[in-house]
Amino acid sequence: MDEISATDQKYLWHPLTQHYHVVQHPVIAKAQGVYLYDVQGKRYIDAISSWYTCVYGHCHPRLAQAVRVQAETLDQVVFTGFTHEPATQLATALFSILPPNQRKAFFSDNGSTAVEVALKMSLQYFYNQGESRDTLLAFENGFHGDTFGAMSTSGLSVYNGPFERFFLKVERIPIPTGENTAAILATLERLIARNRIAAFIYEPLVQGAAGMQMMDAKGLDAILRFLRERDILLVADEVMTGFGKTGAHFASDSIPTQPDIICLAKALTGGMVPMGLTTCTEAVYAAFLSENPAKGFFHGHTYSANPIACAVARAAIELLKSREVEAGRAWIERQHSRLAAEIQTHPKIAGVRHSGVTLAFDLRGDAPRYGRLRNAIYNYFMARGVYLRPLGHTVYILPPYTISEAELTRIYRVIKGFLSSL
Repeated sequence: MDEISATDQKYLWHPLTQHYHVVQHPVIAKAQGVYLYDVQGKRYIDAISSWYTCVYGHCHPRLAQAVRVQAETLDQVVFTGFTHEPATQLATALFSILPPNQRKAFFSDNGSTAVEVALKMSLQYFYNQGESRDTLLAFENGFHGDTFGAMSTSGLSVYNGPFERFFLKVERIPIPTGENTAAILATLERLIARNRIAAFIYEPLVQGAAGMQMMDAKGLDAILRFLRERDILLVADEVMTGFGKTGAHFASDSIPTQPDIICLAKALTGGMVPMGLTTCTEAVYAAFLSENPAKGFFHGHTYSANPIACAVARAAIELLKSREVEAGRAWIERQHSRLAAEIQTHPKIAGVRHSGVTLAFDLRGDAPRYGRLRNAIYNYFMARGVYLRPLGHTVYILPPYTISEAELTRIYRVIKGFLSSL
């Protein structure tokens, strides 16, 4: 065992990892483009863009340059009582691509905190108007993060078990499949009659941690319209889906009924540095304006609107809008469509689905999220130079937009080899 691994095992506690058995993680020394390189020099195609963050590839020179220039000018300043140009430039760039009803941006540190901000905004929005609403609405099996409010609205018990008795009050509905919309609306009618619902939080079109479950867009729009007519705030969690992953810049762009609040993180900075953002409409923001200071939004993070993060996020938006990236995303979507058609009748596959650059399939049968099958799939791909993180019996890929034909073909070849090995 080398020194890095020994020190890791001596001191470090990794996320989503059971350390009862000794775990020796590959030691990654560097990254470039679509590749991760370990200390032995072996390279792995990052087939999930490092949890959907490095969508422009690793160490993209334009993003690295943005970090370098900003770090030499203004590294950090408290955002309570000050402002700065990187924040205003990012806001200008961001609101040029967000759904047009979005008007204000609140900075935080990551996806969970972006959701936490959104939930607090929603509850206080009604409180400030003298109305007490104590219930949130969410989809079954959704995932919104690891902080308490975000966990409360998440429906995956593998993450939530020890903490559920401390949660906020949340009611859940199934995702729309195209056949169950009327039943969902009937359920909503009953839930609204029995509860004081402040907001509905949802992952638009794709539920990431649930195994890339994809929903019917028309059904989702019908749900959103139904809730808006009943004065319930709509909170789109675009932490995973945002910045081009479902085809449009944001999944919400594909749904006529626009959210009141949007949560952003992950690909916001192209994977360079952490940042979270919660945006909202003018109407939501206006509910916090008052001569009474207590009606303000008293929530803050030390690194809110960190100038370096703002600068690199602005550069990432420029990349998102570039012809090269737009063409790359469209090309990946076409390739995924071809692969899905090719493997959908495989006897070991229960279902294939894709949306934008995301492709997923389920193996027949069921399996624990962190069990033997998941580990076998992970090890098979890593041994062949492809990094992914299967979710139980679900295999998915979400490659960087800059991946080449040869690199994507290699991922597909390993997938076909894996299916043949079953």
